[in-house]
Amino acid sequence: MNQIADILKLAREAQQQNVDAVLATVVRTEGSAYRRAGAMMLICADGRSVGMISGGCLEPHIIKRAFWLTRNGANVQVYQTGDDIEYTENGEAKAAAKEETSKDDFLNVDFHDEPDLDLDELNFGLGCNGRVHVLFERLTTATALLDVIGQVRGTQQLVKIATLIRSASRQNSNPELQIGMRVNLDDYTESGQITTIGANGIGTNRIGTNNSLNQSGSDASNTLINTVEYLAQYELGDKNAEYVVLKDDDNDDNVNLTTEWLVQRLESQIRLLICGAGNDVMPLVTMAKLQDWHVTVVDSRAQYATRMRFPQADEVLPLALEDTDTLLKLSDNAAVALMSHSLSQDRARLAVLLAHANHYQYLGQLGPRYRTERLIEEISATNVNPAGLSVGINKLHYPIGYKLGGDGPEALALGIMAQINAVMHNQASPAKCVDLANSDIAMMSHA
Repeated sequence: MNQIADILKLAREAQQQNVDAVLATVVRTEGSAYRRAGAMMLICADGRSVGMISGGCLEPHIIKRAFWLTRNGANVQVYQTGDDIEYTENGEAKAAAKEETSKDDFLNVDFHDEPDLDLDELNFGLGCNGRVHVLFERLTTATALLDVIGQVRGTQQLVKIATLIRSASRQNSNPELQIGMRVNLDDYTESGQITTIGANGIGTNRIGTNNSLNQSGSDASNTLINTVEYLAQYELGDKNAEYVVLKDDDNDDNVNLTTEWLVQRLESQIRLLICGAGNDVMPLVTMAKLQDWHVTVVDSRAQYATRMRFPQADEVLPLALEDTDTLLKLSDNAAVALMSHSLSQDRARLAVLLAHANHYQYLGQLGPRYRTERLIEEISATNVNPAGLSVGINKLHYPIGYKLGGDGPEALALGIMAQINAVMHNQASPAKCVDLANSDIAMMSHA
């Protein structure tokens, strides 16, 4: 979720200034879409906004209508970006040609209540042929989610949640099934208790345990138990978010509940540890922060590792070569770039990291191949278990970064960012990354 830092910052400011706001979240996409499920945008009543849920085509329309759409609570709207959609005179979208698409899948609000709305803006005939499902909710209810995201970023502890997008039942709607309700799936796994993410944050608004809900006699409540139990065991795999539809197979005509959910794994920021504080590190820090990564710069030379030189970095630390405990702590589950231009520094850092290959997600060494091979030979010769270094050596990317062309620190930083992104998002194997780094042409995937 890029731009999340700006969203969290603006949300805090809006609360402090008592300014109302609306959070728009992509909860499902169909066909071609610029942003994936989980992308967010925050719109304030005073005109400020941050984040994006499309490539810029939907944002003006959403900013104009966000507060009107949430006048009666949270709801989901669906936007069509194809060029084959038609609208009625009052702005309602006509049914699509696809048989499985219902009227609810389209923009079907009576816009006569909005005298200032420019109906021409409703037809997003952009040729993308996709649909974007967007959940709108006021900041007063969305604050709990943003608080949890902030906690994940601070603690590095992932949280799996489910957000209700739609529910349909033959019986009257159940008050427990409100559009936009969120369930902490990790908490259910541990306690067997359904815990919503409510107005006071996670761990509040406990709906109840299996036994207490069963005793309530509510068929919808019992179905909710089964639904949450299933979602708690749902495997996302490499995805961070997925749309899930669940149907109750009970033959009781009073139930037949269908629910649609967005299942998300709220992940922490990518953490980048840069060992070295030379001038060529500066553009790398800038690019990493543009990606909303958490960046730490360390160097054994205190005169280089200063906040003045790296104002954008989250942490800048002078780190002694013998302080292996701090090095391992900072590199835990992180991407590590060795860029000190110092043989003694690189040798010391590399020796520790090669021996702890399962500790970090990415390791890259700056410099020509022969220089790194010399370091590896020296480290292997003095290591009591040289065979144990093989895993780390196979995981090491050297020379660091993709060879994309260009010259200077900025081009180097771009190649490093591309390679780390590919590795961290499982877009290329470590062996492939090494091959690309030494080839004349680097192929990049935008999948």
